[in-house]
Amino acid sequence: MLKLRKTLLCNYPYYLILLIALLTFLIRTVFITYESKYNLDTTLITGKLIKYNIDGDKLSFVIKGKEKVQSTYYFASEEEKSIYQDKLKLGITIKVEGELSKPLNNTIPNTFNYRKYLYNHQIYYLMSADKIDITNEKENIFYQIKNLVIKRIAESPKTFKYLKAFILGDISEVNSEVYKDYQTLGVSHLFAISGMNITLFATIILFILKKIKIPENPRYIITILFLFFHLFLTAFSPSVFRATLFFAFLSIDKIFYTHIKTLNIYLFTLAILIFINPFILYDIGAEYSLITSLGLILASDKINDKVYLKNLFKVSFVALLFSLGITGINFYEINILSLLNNLIFVPLVSFIIYPLSLLTLLLPFLDSVLNFFIVILEFLSTLFSKFSLNLLIPKTSYVFWFVYYLFLILFIKTNRKFYLLLIVLMLAFNRFKNHLDSTNYVYFLNVGQGDSAVIITSHQKEVIMIDTGGKLEYEKEVWQEKDTTYQISDNTIIFLKSLGINKINLLIITHGDEDHAGEALNIVKNLNVKKVYLNYHDNYLESLIRSNSKVVTNYESDYLKILNYQDYHNENANSLITYLDILDYQMLFMGDASKTQELNLLTKYDLKPDLIKLGHHGSKTSSDYNFLKAIEVKNAIISAGRNNRYNHPSKETLETLKSLNINYYNTQTSGTILFKINKKGVNILTFSP
Repeated sequence: MLKLRKTLLCNYPYYLILLIALLTFLIRTVFITYESKYNLDTTLITGKLIKYNIDGDKLSFVIKGKEKVQSTYYFASEEEKSIYQDKLKLGITIKVEGELSKPLNNTIPNTFNYRKYLYNHQIYYLMSADKIDITNEKENIFYQIKNLVIKRIAESPKTFKYLKAFILGDISEVNSEVYKDYQTLGVSHLFAISGMNITLFATIILFILKKIKIPENPRYIITILFLFFHLFLTAFSPSVFRATLFFAFLSIDKIFYTHIKTLNIYLFTLAILIFINPFILYDIGAEYSLITSLGLILASDKINDKVYLKNLFKVSFVALLFSLGITGINFYEINILSLLNNLIFVPLVSFIIYPLSLLTLLLPFLDSVLNFFIVILEFLSTLFSKFSLNLLIPKTSYVFWFVYYLFLILFIKTNRKFYLLLIVLMLAFNRFKNHLDSTNYVYFLNVGQGDSAVIITSHQKEVIMIDTGGKLEYEKEVWQEKDTTYQISDNTIIFLKSLGINKINLLIITHGDEDHAGEALNIVKNLNVKKVYLNYHDNYLESLIRSNSKVVTNYESDYLKILNYQDYHNENANSLITYLDILDYQMLFMGDASKTQELNLLTKYDLKPDLIKLGHHGSKTSSDYNFLKAIEVKNAIISAGRNNRYNHPSKETLETLKSLNINYYNTQTSGTILFKINKKGVNILTFSP
C-alpha cells in the first residue's frame, strides 16, 4: 500500500500515461482514416433519434444507425410540424428516406470547416430527408428520463431556451442575435456548461446532502453519480465530460487521502479523456475547458484572494491569457473589456440565474422570476455590447502558439516580467506582420448565389470590397420563420479578421439586389467601413448605411475606376462596373450588367482586361460574344451558388467562353478564387469545397 501511495505521489507516472495517451491520439486521429459504413447510394436509414431541433419549418436531427448521420427535413405544413413536435422523442427508432451527400469543406479561407467538424464527431454524411417514419416509440430508461427532463423544461414557456442551455448544454434555441452580443462581450463561456457550472452544481448537491446528515464519503459518491447523470443529459458534452471526470478524481483523492497534486490529477483526467475519445482534442469547447483549467491550476497560488471581485478579475485574466491561443486559431479577435464584463456577468449568472435555473426545473412556477433576471441579463448584454476594445489576432502558425504558451508558463512560474514582455512583442508583431507583405491580393469570395470580391493592396494600404453577397428571402408564414439567423457575411468578417483586417477603405455596392447588397448592413456594423459607393438609385441602402459609414457619389484612384454611370431604368442594368489595374494586371467587375451595357462600354472605352468577373453570375443575359471577343480577355470568373434555382451559369455563356478559348473559374466548383499579384507575376489559388 505504501508503495502504491509513493507511486501516486510521484510525477513521472502521470507524464508517462499522458505521453501514451498523446501517442494514441496521433495514431487514432492522424494516421488512421475512417470511412463511412454507408455510401452515396444509400437512400434508407433506420436508427435511434439521438438529437433533434425544430426551428421554423426546418427539422435538424442526428440518427444513429450503423453510424451517426446529420439530417434535415422541411415540414410541408404547420399541421405536419405540430404532429412531429408531439411525436418526436430522443431514443425512439425512426426510418428516414432521402439522399446522402458529403459535407463540404470551408471555401472561404480561415473559416469554420463543417466537414472536418462532422468528421471529428464521427459523422461522414449528410442526409436530405424526404420522409420520416417512427417505427418504434419505446425509449430505454435513460432516454425516458432525459425526455422527462426536456418535457419539464418545456413547462417553463418564458425561460425554456435558457433552461436548455444551462441544464442540457443546448444553446441552439437562444436567439442568435442575443448570443452574438454575449460573444461580443466575451462572456459566451457562461452559456456553455463547464467547470464553473459543474463546481456550482456539485457544491449545491454536497450542501444538501450535508444538511440531511449524509456522511462525507457517501456524499461525494452520490454527487459523482449525479454529475455522471447530468453528463448523460448533456449528451456527453466534452467540456462537461472534462469537468465531471476531474471532479470525480479530485473526490476520490479526498476520500482516500492520497494527496495527489492537482496538476497530476488534471494530467490523468486528460489522458483518460483521450483514451475514451481522442477526437475530443479537436472540440473547441473541450480545448477552451482544458487549456483554461490548466492555466488556473498553474496560477492557483497567485489567484487566491479574499476579495471576491479581485479574485474574479485575476481568474478572468488568467483564463483570457490561456484561452488566447484557442481564440486566435479559431476566431482571430478578443474583446479586452471581457475582463471587466466578467465582473458583472459572472456573479449574475453564477449566483442568481444558474441556481434559479436548477430551481425552475424542479419548480416551474419560478419561470417568471427567472425570466425577470434573464431580461436584465439581455438588457445588460445589449447595453455593454456597444462598447468593446477588440484585439485582432491574425492567423499564424502552431509554432507561434507553442512558443507563446511556453513563455506564458515561464512567466507564471518565475514571475519574471521579461517573459510577459516577450509575449506582448510576439502579439504585436503578429498583429502587424501582414503590413510587411508587398503582394496584392484579389479574392473572389464564394458567397453562394451572390457576388463579393475583396481587393487588398500591398502592405494592406487599402482594402476594397465589391458587393457583399446575400440571401434572397422569400415571404414565409409565421410557423416557418426561424429563430436562428445565419448571415453569409459573418464568414467574410472572420476571414478578414484572420488577415488582421478590421477596416475597409471602400465598399462598392454595384446595385441593390439582395445577392449583391444583402449583407451590406452587417458588414458596416462589424467592420470599420470608411466609404461606401452606391449606384445612385439605392436610396434605401443609403439610409441604412449612412449612420455607420460615409456614402460617396464618385470615387477614382490610380488603379480603380467606375465605368457605368448611365441610368437604364433597370436595377441590373444600372450596376456599377469597376475597372481595376494592379501592376498592369487589369480586371473588370461587371456586377449584373447585361449585354446592352457590355456593348455600350465598347463605344466609350478601349478595354483590354486580363480578367473579367462575368455579369449576372454567368446568366445568358450577360457575357455577349462580341463584347468578350472585342476585349480579348483570356480569364473569367463566374460567381454562382451550387445547385442554384436559376441554373447559373447558363449553357449559352459556357459555350461562348469555350468558343473564344477563355479560361474560367466558377465558385461553385473552385470555391473562393485568389489572385496574388506582385512584381514576379500572378499566382492563382482556389479553395474548393
